[in-house]
Amino acid sequence: MQEEKHPQLLHLVFGGELEDLEGTTFRDLSKVEFVGMFPDYASAHTAWKSRAQATVDEAQTRYFIVHLHRLLDPSKGDH
Repeated sequence: MQEEKHPQLLHLVFGGELEDLEGTTFRDLSKVEFVGMFPDYASAHTAWKSRAQATVDEAQTRYFIVHLHRLLDPSKGDH
């Protein structure tokens, strides 16, 4: 039986301390943490959730998921 291959939809997870919770400006870019690159949203979300929960006591710290596949190939829409 042949394994079904899914398209690679790259996602980047990163975060750090923000200057203001209303914005996305980091307090110190040299301290931004790059959690990793992931092949799909589900694995990116798992990593994001883990880092977000680990820093829950740091009120100014936020993590983000960037849908890199949308930036790399905008013609593919929301896939």
